[in-house]
Amino acid sequence: MSPEVERPKRERSSFRQLGRAIRYLGHYRGVALLAYAALIISTGAQLMVPQLVQNILDAVTRGMMAAQLAQAPAATQAALLSRAGLSAADLSQILANPEAPLYWAIVLILIFAVARGLFSFAQAYMSEKAGQNVAFDFRNELFAKIQRLSFSYHDRNRTGQLMIRATDDVEKVRLFIGQGLLLAVQALILLSGALTMLLITNLALTLVILPILPIALVMFMVFGAVTQPLFVKVQKKLSALNTVLQENLAGIKVIKAFATEPHEKQRFDRAAEDLMNQQITVAKIFSFLFPVIFLIANLGQAAVLYYGGQQIIAATLTIGEWQKFSLYLIYVFFPIGQLGFIISQMSQASASASRIFEILDAHNDVVDKPGAPPLPPIEGHVAFDHVTFRYFGSTEPVLNDVSFRAEPGQTVAILGATGSGKSSIINLMPRFYDVTAGKVLIDGTDVRDVTIDSLRRQIGIVLQETNLFTGTIRDNIAFGRPGATDDEVIAAAKAAAAHDFIMSFPDGYDTPVGERGTTLSGGQKQRIAIARALLLNPRVLILDDSTSAVDVQTEVLIQQALDRLMEGRTSFVIAQRISTVLNADNILVLDGGQIVAQGKHSELMESSPIYAEIYRSQLVEDPVVDAAIETEKAI
Repeated sequence: MSPEVERPKRERSSFRQLGRAIRYLGHYRGVALLAYAALIISTGAQLMVPQLVQNILDAVTRGMMAAQLAQAPAATQAALLSRAGLSAADLSQILANPEAPLYWAIVLILIFAVARGLFSFAQAYMSEKAGQNVAFDFRNELFAKIQRLSFSYHDRNRTGQLMIRATDDVEKVRLFIGQGLLLAVQALILLSGALTMLLITNLALTLVILPILPIALVMFMVFGAVTQPLFVKVQKKLSALNTVLQENLAGIKVIKAFATEPHEKQRFDRAAEDLMNQQITVAKIFSFLFPVIFLIANLGQAAVLYYGGQQIIAATLTIGEWQKFSLYLIYVFFPIGQLGFIISQMSQASASASRIFEILDAHNDVVDKPGAPPLPPIEGHVAFDHVTFRYFGSTEPVLNDVSFRAEPGQTVAILGATGSGKSSIINLMPRFYDVTAGKVLIDGTDVRDVTIDSLRRQIGIVLQETNLFTGTIRDNIAFGRPGATDDEVIAAAKAAAAHDFIMSFPDGYDTPVGERGTTLSGGQKQRIAIARALLLNPRVLILDDSTSAVDVQTEVLIQQALDRLMEGRTSFVIAQRISTVLNADNILVLDGGQIVAQGKHSELMESSPIYAEIYRSQLVEDPVVDAAIETEKAI
């Protein structure tokens, strides 16, 4: 299908998504109804003002005419009164109190002005409240959905892009729902009300300007269709810029270490220039549209001045009626002028709404089965039954027909070169990903048949890349169990060989860790992560190269603590070092996504050339092996 055919389809879909966003107002129906009721009353008060202005001018005109008629000779006064459509009684009444109609009109104008002000305030407050509530819902739904989306989704989408959708895109939708939509309704009411009053006031003069309105409306419709895809591009450019910024802030140490600041600045400059150029493209269209609209409005005003002047000269139109007509004409062209702003907001909001619902409607590869029961407390039997796994969009499997068993209390070490599939094995146990074929069983239950939360709460994980969160050391250790007691937190820290260095800080467990744990060393962060996993007291424990970021002495201490803590738990240890797997009950040797050997250390040294080669190559450079062996002898 050609791009020319696809574009309208995308636009219709985009505006349909905006309609979905507007329906969120239904969650706050009372607030929204109050806002629109206040809008109707406020606009109604505004529409009454031109009529009152006519009354003032007509009263002034009648007063002047009455004063002149009173001075006319008696012989001609009756004829003049008849021509003016007045009786002698009317003349006497006007002369008795010529300013009364003027006072009444001024009082009513003030009353309507106060009413308009009060209801305009109520309208603005209620609409802003409704818009903020809708934005609150969107942000919460987006955050909840992003939290629940599987790893495969995050593999395909950049962090910066997701952040923009949860912030800038939501804000653009909020602005339209809280302001643009209200302005659109106000413009519609004002336009229809003003046109009605124009028709009532002077049908002939209204027909003069009526053909201009469809031309302006068609122009705005074309404008909206053209700008909407341009605003989609603006949001994409903004996402790209935010991604560069987020990556640079997250990796500032690496950038400084490699002295690549000039290169990164060039990347940011290119992204900023792309965004600027796209925004300038949108600005060009706006710069063209508004002068054309004002030109059309001025042509209409010129036509009204000409034909209205003729009617005044012919005495078929009073000065008061002319002024009222002119004010209502402004009320016609004012909302038409607002349409440019409204359509701009609508185009931006529709583009942003589509991006928001792309996430909310995203398919999650890992979900609970309908009616899935929670996983009961487990003993720790783990089995891979002919498991094959490939990542999304990949044709080559990362794991191919992998089978093994682990009994409760056993320690299973997984060894292999980079890319051999070690991390994929541990990612399948807590269902970070689902198998492509085969089964992962815990206590004989397929992990896909139970709820995800109940599964993950019984698995303790220490990933290779340590992530700490803003807060104190205690908060990070108790991350999985916020209600844990201080004694439980301290016990977990001691088990992970972290208590001593924590107490060396002036604030102890209340020490802030900084953003992503920047105030701690790599080894300290790793030990806190281990304590975090141990506090859960899991039956299944996963350690993904969890001692890779510590020194030799600390690694020995942690390994000794882990050896004690692994007793009674089914533990999976992924390591590049032989020193961490010497005492494992079973060692899985992976190569090319397959298990090429498994057994204990002594067995594999005799039966597996690959294992023997890894052992010999690392033993030369790994003093921890000697320390571990000496410690084992001492015990």
